[in-house]
Amino acid sequence: MIDLSSRNRKRGDRRALLTNRMKRKLALLFTIIVLALIGVNVRLAYINKTSGDKYTKRVLAQQDTNSTLLPYRRGDILDRNGTILATSEKVYNLILDPYVLSQNADEDPEKDCVEPTLQALTQYFELDASELRTTYNEHLDSSYVVLLRQLTKDEISGFEALMEDDKEGARIKGVWFEDTYIRRYPYNSLACHVIGYTVTGNQGQTGIEQEYSEVLNGTNGRSYKYLNEDLEQSTMVRQPTDGHTVVSTIDATLQEIVEKYIDKFIADYTNKNSDGPAAKNIGVIMMNPQNGEILAMASNVDYDLNNPHDLVENGYLTQEQADAMSEEELLDARNQMWRNFCISDGYEPGSTVKPLTVAAALELGAVSDSSTFLCDGGQVVVEGQPKIKCSKRAGHGIITLEGSLMFSCNDALMQIGAKLGYDNYLKYQEIFNFGLKTNIDLPGEANNATTVFNKDTLGVTELATSSFGQGYNTTMIQVASAFSSVINGGYYYQPHVVRKILDADGGTVENINPTVVRQTVSEKTSALIRQYLYHTMYGQTDGNGNNPTGRKARVAGYAMGGKTGTAQKIPRSDRKYLVSFIGFAPVDNPQVVCYVVVDEPNAASATAQADSSFAQEIFKNIMKEAMPYLNIYATEEIPADMQDEVDAENAAKEEAAGETEDQEQGENQEDELPEGTLVDPNTGEVVTMPTEEEVESEDDGDIMGGIDSPILPADGSGTDTGEGDAGQ
Repeated sequence: MIDLSSRNRKRGDRRALLTNRMKRKLALLFTIIVLALIGVNVRLAYINKTSGDKYTKRVLAQQDTNSTLLPYRRGDILDRNGTILATSEKVYNLILDPYVLSQNADEDPEKDCVEPTLQALTQYFELDASELRTTYNEHLDSSYVVLLRQLTKDEISGFEALMEDDKEGARIKGVWFEDTYIRRYPYNSLACHVIGYTVTGNQGQTGIEQEYSEVLNGTNGRSYKYLNEDLEQSTMVRQPTDGHTVVSTIDATLQEIVEKYIDKFIADYTNKNSDGPAAKNIGVIMMNPQNGEILAMASNVDYDLNNPHDLVENGYLTQEQADAMSEEELLDARNQMWRNFCISDGYEPGSTVKPLTVAAALELGAVSDSSTFLCDGGQVVVEGQPKIKCSKRAGHGIITLEGSLMFSCNDALMQIGAKLGYDNYLKYQEIFNFGLKTNIDLPGEANNATTVFNKDTLGVTELATSSFGQGYNTTMIQVASAFSSVINGGYYYQPHVVRKILDADGGTVENINPTVVRQTVSEKTSALIRQYLYHTMYGQTDGNGNNPTGRKARVAGYAMGGKTGTAQKIPRSDRKYLVSFIGFAPVDNPQVVCYVVVDEPNAASATAQADSSFAQEIFKNIMKEAMPYLNIYATEEIPADMQDEVDAENAAKEEAAGETEDQEQGENQEDELPEGTLVDPNTGEVVTMPTEEEVESEDDGDIMGGIDSPILPADGSGTDTGEGDAGQ
């Protein structure tokens, strides 16, 4: 007999077991689904955080019906005092949307928008009507046609007013103005090689514009119009981020002074001694030796930053020369015009680097302040070779170490170079950074590593000539930086033209702090060099009749130091010279270094061309005006041999002041009025005042001269003139 109860129990147990298994499976499935949803949410959150903008743009691009670029504003370039040297001015492009305009075409003249829009464009912007209609018809499927570029606010204001008019503006469709910016340079050519310019797309070309282009540039924004999930048009705006402002180390006033006296030299010496330019090249650098900041940098070639490509307008070529050139030749000419002589051109520096040779020898103990030398007019450094001559062919006689700089003695410097030796000379060549870039923050710095000597190329002749600055190449910025280190206490600063970066709101983003590259000499050596260079300008003639070479660069009453330079160019047989002068002030605590180079000055002869007075003249003119501006004061007595010069200058000033006073007096006399007349300050009318006799002869009347007042009773009742008013 079958046990039914037992069988039912087993069936129930099986059913319960299956149910439990099913519940567990469902629970597992639910858990998996929950975890998957959590994973999806986490992933979506991650994607939104890391790539949300990308996918947003992709969606907007798919839904976009009209998007407008919102351009950033490129940052300004300022001088050290906040003067704007380069700025971006907002202008407007005139945009036609033929597609939108065509949707508003109508056979009913009262409803049609095409004709009123095209007529208004023709009227307000002087566009050719037939050309405009052709443009419209040929681009009916386009929403973006540029009709005019870079319009000013004044040029578009009339049309904007028309568009805003409730009646007339309602029939103007498919026209809008796109914001954009144009680069402007308020001072045209001032500091052109330092500032640089831009081309289409805010790409900097040369100067700070190129070196700091990424800093000056910002990020464009965009306004998107799209259909949202409710099929309604919405707008999303991504605001542009404007570029940073660059504050340069350049002082616009000093730059103007430097350029003024370069221009004066050009005017004075062009065709003066021979037909031709004042010089092949002229360069001037002013810098602060205490931190490497460039205060001014200029050459005899400049160009208008607002019109940087026109060789004729910039005076670089005549129209006939330009017409005769190929496109390749014109491009080469432009590159030469844009070239910054002060950092891009190498040359033999001459005697302006003699202080570096002397400083190195002092630092190593090869010479001392008490060292003396015999100059007999030159040296034969290699038997059988010609004598390497000193500037004074008859010889300076016995001179001191200081005298070697005061009188610029090549013979003494060759002896000092021999005492230094090959290894030490090459060591200090590197310490003073010759053969290496200074890494100034400007594009185009020359790399003259192959034009200086190394252990394989420095022979006895090369050592001798290098000691006084011939036989190897430098650039102006290299000489100015190295020289600054030997007169500032011994510290070589990396030269730079930018001192600060500001954001669009004027907040400081970054300060460009001075960078000390290395110590070149000790403070003791630096002090001796300053003393020697002071006497190079202000010293007395010695017992041998040797005269300090820098006396023509002196500015009366100021304590300065400096060194002349004359370098004979290759080929030597041509007898062409580059002359220079480098000086500083004040002598005890230098605040400014000024370096002037004049390459092949316009002189009457080769001998005259070798005279550094050409460079000293420019230096003196610049420093005479620059030092008072820099609050460097006259502290010295006027040298006796400069008294006549000072008296003549004072007399000229007094004469000019007298002429001005006489002119003003003459103008005042012309403006004097006849007695008894006055000028009405409101109308400018000359009024003759009544005399006492005329007043007494007039009939007495009321205060208003007999004219009835429209607001007072005819009998005068209720009138209050105030006590005593009638008699005043």
